[in-house]
Amino acid sequence: MGKRAKRGKAETLALPMAARVALGVVAVAAAGYGSLDHPASVQPARKPSAPQAQASSTPVYVATPVRAAAPAPAPAAIPAPAPLVEPPKAADGPGALVRQVVDYASHQAPGTVIIDTKNTFLYLVLNDTQAMRYGIGVGREGFTWSGEQTVARKTEWPDWRPPAEMVVRQPYLPRFMAGGPTNPLGARAMYLGETEYRIHGTNKPDTIGKRVSSGCIRLTNEDVVDLYDRVKVGAKVIVLPATVARRPSQGAPSDAAFRSPDPTSPANRLSAANAQMLSSGPRIAEVK
Repeated sequence: MGKRAKRGKAETLALPMAARVALGVVAVAAAGYGSLDHPASVQPARKPSAPQAQASSTPVYVATPVRAAAPAPAPAAIPAPAPLVEPPKAADGPGALVRQVVDYASHQAPGTVIIDTKNTFLYLVLNDTQAMRYGIGVGREGFTWSGEQTVARKTEWPDWRPPAEMVVRQPYLPRFMAGGPTNPLGARAMYLGETEYRIHGTNKPDTIGKRVSSGCIRLTNEDVVDLYDRVKVGAKVIVLPATVARRPSQGAPSDAAFRSPDPTSPANRLSAANAQMLSSGPRIAEVK
C-alpha cells in the first residue's frame, strides 16, 4: 500500500475519534448544567389541577371578631315610700341608746320631755301612743335630782362659765370657754327654769349611757340638735327619781315606768326647798 493510501485511512479513523471526544464533552457539560439548574432537594412545581385552580381563585371572606357586649347598668333603686312615723336614726351610742321612735302611751301633751334618770333615756312625747327616745348621760352619784321644770331658754353653741364652787373643786378648769366643738356643752343647750341644769350636747359621745355629769342631761351633738328643733321654749320637763324609774317588765304597758308614782302629782313635784336650792345655789355646771 502506498503512502497516500495509508494517510487517507488514518484521517478516516481520526475523524470518528474526534467526534466521539466532542460528543463526550458536550454530554458532560449538559449533565453539569442540569444539576445546577435543578437541585436534588427542590421538587419541580406541579401545575395545579382544575378544581384546585378554581378554589384558589374563589375570594375568601374573614369574619370580624365578635366582642362581648358591655354589661347593662343596674337599674336605679326605687326609693322606699315615706313611712307613716319617723324611723329610727343612727346616733353615737350602742343598741337601745340610738335615737328612735318607740311605742309609748302617755297622758302627757305632745312636746313634753320625760327623763328616765335610772335607765339613761329621754322621751319626747309625740302623741298618745308614741315617743322619740334618746340615749342620755346623767348625773353621777350625789348629783342626781328629780322634779318638774320648763325650758326657759335655748342656745346654739353655748358659752360655758363654770361656777366658783366647781372651780374650787377643779381649779384646772377655765374661767370661760366660748361655744364651739371643744366646748363641753356641745352644739345646743336648753336651760331648765332658773337653775343651772341644762339639757345639752357633748364633745364626748362615749359618755352617753353613763353617770358622769354634775346633774345636767347630755346627748350626742347630733341628738341634741334634733331635740332642740323639736322642743319649744316653755315645754314641760319631768325628771323621774333614779330610785323610782324602772324599765317596764315584759308584757307591762309601755309607760309603766311613768305610772307609779305619777311624777306630775303634787306629792312628787319638786319641793319648794329643792326648787330654792336649784335656783339659788349651789350653782352646778356640767363637766365631768
